[in-house]
Amino acid sequence: MMDARTLDNARRANGAERLKRLATYAAVAVAFTLIVAKVWAWIETGSVAMFASLVDSALDLLASGLNLLAVHHALTPADEEHRFGHGKAEAIAGLGQAAFIAGSSAFLIFQSIERMVNSHELPASTLGIVVMLFSIALTLGLVLFQRYVVARTRSLAIGADRLHYVGDIATNAGVIAALVLSGSFGLVIADPLIGLAIACVIGWGAVKILRASYDELMDREFADADRERIKHIVKQHMDVVSLHDLRTRHSGHRAFIQLHLELAPEMSLVDAHRISDEVEDAIRFAFPDAEVLIHQDPAGFEMNPTFPRI
Repeated sequence: MMDARTLDNARRANGAERLKRLATYAAVAVAFTLIVAKVWAWIETGSVAMFASLVDSALDLLASGLNLLAVHHALTPADEEHRFGHGKAEAIAGLGQAAFIAGSSAFLIFQSIERMVNSHELPASTLGIVVMLFSIALTLGLVLFQRYVVARTRSLAIGADRLHYVGDIATNAGVIAALVLSGSFGLVIADPLIGLAIACVIGWGAVKILRASYDELMDREFADADRERIKHIVKQHMDVVSLHDLRTRHSGHRAFIQLHLELAPEMSLVDAHRISDEVEDAIRFAFPDAEVLIHQDPAGFEMNPTFPRI
């Protein structure tokens, strides 16, 4: 029989999985819709900024499709060959996204420079502006939903996808500016300059995604504030002397926390086990998605740890 807390954690995990799947479906649907609209607008306007936005949306579709597959795999339960689960599939997908985005950024820089050399005036386009306003509204709705999902699940893949679409909002606003400045005011240089700015925004997004994916694949520790919180929770137990060898990492939406408890040397194994369970419950209450592993050590016992004592 599972206790109330275990049942609550299970329900929360199932809810997180549903949210992540729904977010991936929503992203693919939005990206596909925007591609159709922008292809039409680009054919009508010939704007390099519009083309930049179209390429960005096409890459968003590829990245969101990759996310859909990665999230589906990451949510596959642990098995005999992957006992810690498949959560790092999200980080691997993040690396793929970073590569896609970096490539698109380089391509758009080339296109913008070429348009600067061979510039021509664009016609004023009400259609292009309407398509961009539609894109901003649709993308804003998706970003708000993704923000909610990331807050609930801490999904790296969906967080990376959200980064694309946040950039898309600025990108689409830039395209509107390019169409107005070039088509209505004759500022031909505005179109390639805004295309270049969009490329830089996309490239910076790739760097952020690469950094986050690398950190997860390399088992980067929790933030210092979270590590201090864990230490505080452990030391709150009146029977705990101290702790050492605290190690933490993330894998997808799951967290892993390992530590050694220092307990009174004369304590019975039964009491040590009870205290360890109580500390584990307290940590899991604060970090509901965490898997906690605790080893008990007699306080004052001389050891030769692999990792520095903390």
